[in-house]
Amino acid sequence: MKKNNIGYLLREGVRGVFLHGFMSFAAIWVTVACLLIMGTFGLVLFNLNEMILELEKENEVMVYIDEDYSESEAKSVGSQINMITNVHKAEFVSREEALENFLDQMGNESVFDGLASDTLRDRFVVSMEDNSKMKETCKEIEQIEGVAEISAHYEISEGFQTIQRVLNIASAIIITVLFVVSMLIISNTVKLAMYDRKDEIGIMKMVGATNGFIRWPFVVEGFILGFLAAVIAFFMQWGLYNLLDTRITAADSLNLIHLVPFIDVIEIVAICYAVVGFVVGVFGSVLSIRKFLKV
Repeated sequence: MKKNNIGYLLREGVRGVFLHGFMSFAAIWVTVACLLIMGTFGLVLFNLNEMILELEKENEVMVYIDEDYSESEAKSVGSQINMITNVHKAEFVSREEALENFLDQMGNESVFDGLASDTLRDRFVVSMEDNSKMKETCKEIEQIEGVAEISAHYEISEGFQTIQRVLNIASAIIITVLFVVSMLIISNTVKLAMYDRKDEIGIMKMVGATNGFIRWPFVVEGFILGFLAAVIAFFMQWGLYNLLDTRITAADSLNLIHLVPFIDVIEIVAICYAVVGFVVGVFGSVLSIRKFLKV
C-alpha cells in the first residue's frame, strides 16, 4: 500500500472518530465496560486458581522411615526421595522433632509425660510439584529401601484437581460469552454511528469507489476506537485491582486472602486487552459496514 494511501486512511480514520464524537464516545466506553467486565472475571478466576494451588501445596505426604534405621541412615533415604521427578522437597523430621510437634498439638498434657522419642519414627514431609501425580509418585517412594509407610490424602488432592478443572471450564465459558456479547454490542454501536454516514457511503459507491476503498477508513476508525478503549480499560483495571487489593488487605485481619500483585500479571492483561480491543474494534467495524456497502 502506498504511503499517500496510508496517510489518507489514517486521516479519514481520525476524522471519523471526531466527526461523530458522541457515537465514538459511546463506542469507546461500551468497549471499556465490556473489557473491564471480562478482565475482572478473568482476574478473579485467576486468583481463585492461584489460591487453590497454594492450598494444594499444603497437602503434603508423610513418609515414615524404618524404625531400625539410625538418624544418619534415615537422612540418606531423603536424598533418594528428592531424586524422584515429581518431588518438590523432602524435609526431614527427626524422632525428637516429631515428639515435640506431637506434644505441642496435644497441648503438652501431663498424660504424655515420659513419652520417649524412640516410640516414634523418623520421617520426611514431602511436597509435590504436581499433586495430580501424587499416587504415582507415592508408588515410586514406596519402592525406596528404608521407607516403612506413607500417609497421603489422595481424596484432598483429587478434590483440588476437580475444583481447578471446574474453574478452568467456567473461566473459558464466561470469558467467551462476554467476548461474544462485547462483539455484538460494539458492532451495533458502530452500526448506529454509520447510519449518519450512509448517504456518504452511497455517494462514494455511485462515483465508482470500490468496497475496499470505502471499508478501510472505517476499519482504521474501528482500530483507533478499540485501541483507545483498551488503553483506558487497562489503566482503569490496574487502578481498580490495586484499590481492591488495598481494601482486602485492610479488612482481612487474619490474612486469609492473598491477591496476586498486579505487576505479576501486567503483561498478560496488557496483551489480552490489546488483542481484544483490536479484534472488537476492527471486526466490529467490518461487520457493521457490510450492510452499508450493499448499495
